[in-house]
Amino acid sequence: MTVRTASVSVQPAAAASLNATDRGRLLSGAHHDPHALLGAHPVPGGVVFRALRPYAQAVAVAIDGTRTRLDDMGDGLFSCVLPLDAIPEYTLLVTYDGTESEVQDPYRFLPALGELDLHLIGEGRHEELWTALGAHPMTHEGVLGTRFTVWAPNAQGVRVCGDFCHWDGNTGFPMRSLGSSGVWELFLPGIGEGTLYKFDITRPDGTHTLRADPMARRTEVPPATASIVTESSHVWGDAEWMAERAAQHPVHEAPFSVYEVHLASWRPGLTYRQLAEQLPAYIGDLGFTHVQFMPVAEHPFGGSWGYQITGFYAPTARLGTPDDFKYLVDALHQAGIGVLMDWVPAHFPRDDWALAEFDGRPLYEHEDPLRAAHPDWGTLEFDYGRREVRNFLVANAAYWCEEFHIDGLRVDAVASMLYLDYSREPGQWVPNEHGGRENLDAVAFLQEMNATVYRRNPGVVTIAEESTAWDGVTRATSEGGLGFGLKWNMGWMHDSLEYMQREPIHRQYHHNEMTFSMVYAYSENYVLPISHDEVVHGKRSLVSKMPGDWWQQRANTRAYLGFMWAHPGKQLLFMGQEFAQGAEWSEAHGPDWWLLDPAYGAEPDHRGIRDLVRDLNTVYAREPALWQRDTDPTGFTWIAGDAAEDNVFAFLRHDAHGTPLLAVSNFSPAVRHGYRLGVPEDIPAWHEMLNTDAARYGGSNVLNQDPVKPEPHPTHGRPTSIQLTLPPLATLWLRPA
Repeated sequence: MTVRTASVSVQPAAAASLNATDRGRLLSGAHHDPHALLGAHPVPGGVVFRALRPYAQAVAVAIDGTRTRLDDMGDGLFSCVLPLDAIPEYTLLVTYDGTESEVQDPYRFLPALGELDLHLIGEGRHEELWTALGAHPMTHEGVLGTRFTVWAPNAQGVRVCGDFCHWDGNTGFPMRSLGSSGVWELFLPGIGEGTLYKFDITRPDGTHTLRADPMARRTEVPPATASIVTESSHVWGDAEWMAERAAQHPVHEAPFSVYEVHLASWRPGLTYRQLAEQLPAYIGDLGFTHVQFMPVAEHPFGGSWGYQITGFYAPTARLGTPDDFKYLVDALHQAGIGVLMDWVPAHFPRDDWALAEFDGRPLYEHEDPLRAAHPDWGTLEFDYGRREVRNFLVANAAYWCEEFHIDGLRVDAVASMLYLDYSREPGQWVPNEHGGRENLDAVAFLQEMNATVYRRNPGVVTIAEESTAWDGVTRATSEGGLGFGLKWNMGWMHDSLEYMQREPIHRQYHHNEMTFSMVYAYSENYVLPISHDEVVHGKRSLVSKMPGDWWQQRANTRAYLGFMWAHPGKQLLFMGQEFAQGAEWSEAHGPDWWLLDPAYGAEPDHRGIRDLVRDLNTVYAREPALWQRDTDPTGFTWIAGDAAEDNVFAFLRHDAHGTPLLAVSNFSPAVRHGYRLGVPEDIPAWHEMLNTDAARYGGSNVLNQDPVKPEPHPTHGRPTSIQLTLPPLATLWLRPA
């Protein structure tokens, strides 16, 4: 724009000045409505133009090519009154260090957030909250810029600051309060993709705190903590996957085997896009149906593995941008692999730039210190009874599923949410309104989250990490349940690992540790997890838990995996365990991949167990008996559940048509020749389709010749039976020939 010197007269400065109260509040960042003071406003005698530009040498207003210099009112305030009948289109000419820049005035714009958004936020029912709060590049009233919005109901004032104002709170841009919603809003022209920002909040006591945006969709790489303005340009290529996901059977009636991954350490140093080139091929080769990422949301301390989150809406910047993360999910989908992720709504850390006492008072955390402080992790628990907080979390669950096409959320630490007395001594907690220990607010939140996610995202699954006997974790919310699709079977995991760690000679006295799971197997829809939690902090890796020499340790591991894949429930295995890594996992270096590389003298023993995992997944996927009736008691029958002295377990799995699969595990190092098992009389012959003792897996190659034919010899209450040779420390799978 070409401008010329003003030809209009300027009214006296007194007409453009502010009263002492408004001036003081504005300059201290404590004014609720800066738009009423700054910008252009009709006044007696014309229109007042007022700008707050600390450290500016001069400010002028440009109207239709004509410029008028504003009077310097001190403290960065500039103003004048022009004899105009109406507020015109105008820009500001701001001079710093002798350089003049023409800019749009942020305070000439109407709010860029709609009344419906505010209504839904106030009701705690904005299911797409990420579209309303945070930083959003947009065109508003014909001008490009970014709308900033933040919920801070206790603040006296809020200013946006960032790299555009040299992180000086005094030069930040004051936001306006949008009434009783507690939301503050400002449209900043000329601000766009890549801009770093935070909110400078004036607390109720007048002090200031600089906070990252709770709704930030992108962050700086830790340890830096700024939020970043972002917008997505990723074009999804997984339409076929998404359509099939929506149309498929429920997860509990489908094959579901999960490879759990810590992205930053799977192969250290890889970005999201580099992972997209390697991870789908590796998981696809092993035959897992899904990958589960340990928490992806931004977290300040890498050693927390992502379980102490500060940026609930932002994928960690350590590995790339949000679009880079979308690229990884897209690549996995196009390879036919579902993507699950850990989601952590149970707590958040106390970092003073994040959520803790966000606007000067407890906001996201409970106002009762006993309810707010998590007793185990030094963190804060969310206030699930506050509708805006509940909305923040429910929308967050939907956000990951909808913006990043995540296929399932594994919800961390559900037990710590459900109980008021979790890890608390008497006197440290207060019973609920009915006198019980249940956290009714958390129950309502989990029900709302599950119902919302399932309604909005067909084919998505939610999974509870819940270690207690809470009734109805996977029961529908309409029937009073929590509404999860699946639940981790922590009891099975604990009992079976306790059994496996015992010397075989002692296992007969603990036989029930392997059979007890079937007493409650159909009380919920279960996942059998051997997760990262079981291979850290001195618990040893899976193979290192096993007794005996190296051969026996590997044989025990193979037999256990065969038993696990045949047991009712879905499977989850943490990275490194698929090739019997001997060392505990460490986020500092990840799996010991060299164990698989012959160039480094690697033993074939590790490759053999990886080959077994591949075959387990392959056979599992094609045998409906192993997954179709996981939650139906008629899908399982014990053949020998009481053979304690032999350390043997034998059972049948049945598909929807009744076709059986026979699984037999011998957890003794002795070969058992001619071991007789009762079988259904209508099967003319059996085929051994998997034997964990096969030589290609590193076993002793004790196999059964095909076909195995039944004999009219009553055993186990059945008129016919078969004789098998049971290899040492091995599991067999047989199906009708």
